[in-house]
Amino acid sequence: MLKSTNKVETNRYELTITVDEATFADACAKAYKKVGPKINIPGFRKGKAPRTIIEKYYGAEVFYEDALEILYPNAVQSALDESGLEMVSDKIDFDLVSMDKSGVEFKITITVKPEVTVKDYKGLKAEKVKSVVSDEEINNQIKSIAERNARMTTVEDRASAMDDTVVFDFEGFIDDKAFDGGKAEGYSLKLGSGQFIPGFEEQLVGKNTGDEFDINVTFPEDYHSADCAGKEAVFKIKLHEIKVTELPEIDDEFVKDVSEFDTLDEYKADLKAKALEYKERAAADYVENQLIDAMLEGFEAEIPEEMVEHRVDENVRDFAYRLEMQGMNLDTYLKYAGGDIAAFRDTFKEQSLRQVKVRLALEKIAELENIVAEEDDINAEFAKYAEQYQMDVEQIKKAVPASEISKDIVVQKAIDFVRENAVITEVDAPSEKAPAKKPAAKKTTKKAADGETAEKKPAAKKTTTAKKTTTKKADDAAEEKPAKKPAAKKTAAKKTEE
Repeated sequence: MLKSTNKVETNRYELTITVDEATFADACAKAYKKVGPKINIPGFRKGKAPRTIIEKYYGAEVFYEDALEILYPNAVQSALDESGLEMVSDKIDFDLVSMDKSGVEFKITITVKPEVTVKDYKGLKAEKVKSVVSDEEINNQIKSIAERNARMTTVEDRASAMDDTVVFDFEGFIDDKAFDGGKAEGYSLKLGSGQFIPGFEEQLVGKNTGDEFDINVTFPEDYHSADCAGKEAVFKIKLHEIKVTELPEIDDEFVKDVSEFDTLDEYKADLKAKALEYKERAAADYVENQLIDAMLEGFEAEIPEEMVEHRVDENVRDFAYRLEMQGMNLDTYLKYAGGDIAAFRDTFKEQSLRQVKVRLALEKIAELENIVAEEDDINAEFAKYAEQYQMDVEQIKKAVPASEISKDIVVQKAIDFVRENAVITEVDAPSEKAPAKKPAAKKTTKKAADGETAEKKPAAKKTTTAKKTTTKKADDAAEEKPAKKPAAKKTAAKKTEE
């Protein structure tokens, strides 16, 4: 039971816990059953010595340490329930005060959730962009789909031109010597794509199928290969084929090939409805971002570093999981990125701190407004998980504690409350010429991650590398896990003879 609670510093509490004689005696009996079979006593077969004999031989305290291991989790959890404190870290400082046949007394020091203040969370202001989808947007989308369904046809009655795709062999020479990476056969290149160094593609224009010719270029001074940088080169070319892209005619027949619709009008209507739905979601996300930023302006708390580190752990694990879904592990990713795990974790610090703040603020609002998760809410969430993972609802209930589901529901209800009590002004969408207003922060109720890809190119190509920005929308739910027991201090030396 909890004997006393003492705040020792900000977000740190010392709990004194006692275990009565009867409970400790029961734990000692369980300890005997657990370790007794491993103990040798002269005159008895291994593991067959009675408990009284073992205690007489090694001392009454022989089972105390194992008994403490057995009763510790329940004793700590009961004390936490009594205190009303909520731990935010598995790390516990443990100190044994006394332990004998009359019972046990020990102290633990834990880190708890901070005291939170959220001011002026009602009447927050935000702007919502009107969702409008123009005919031009839909036409451009259909044009893009048509381009993806285009076919290549061979041209034999004219010379090559920009936007053609040419198939050719090439081999590069510097000072009449071939260089590494400067040779390929049957290479396909769209003229004007800018894949090769300046001046290369232009010299492929005006050539006919079967032509053999030289291309003269100078490598850029900043070219990635020092052997080629700034040097003049000659590429010997043999042109095999000239191709053009033929776009399908955008009509009802095209629509039947690329969709489940029969007419172009039906297809356009469907695309417009989906585009409008997408813009509505984006507008709602933008509103939520603004409200969260405004809410955090009235947020005050001294956040324990353990909470931030725990959130970093979650974000790193989530990122690693998404990499695995793409066939890569985190170690391999870090090798390509040229960093170490410590530096990688640091990239999540700011994001993780924000997520912790948002979670704490919404939990405080829920407390102030008496927001709770009803049984129907929890059951609906379990049903959603069951459908998502194609599992039986009862299996989901065993795997996911209802208490955790309840916490997440309460947080979602809190942000809904903030939105319902906000002052939201509808504004026109920015014109295409004007840059769109950038949301202040990422949405915090969904998860997403883009993997980074790298593409190798022949030495003759330009070396500008476009790195894909890795982004992550992370769930704010900060999981609180049961405390792990630290190793108890030795109280008796057990002698086991094999």
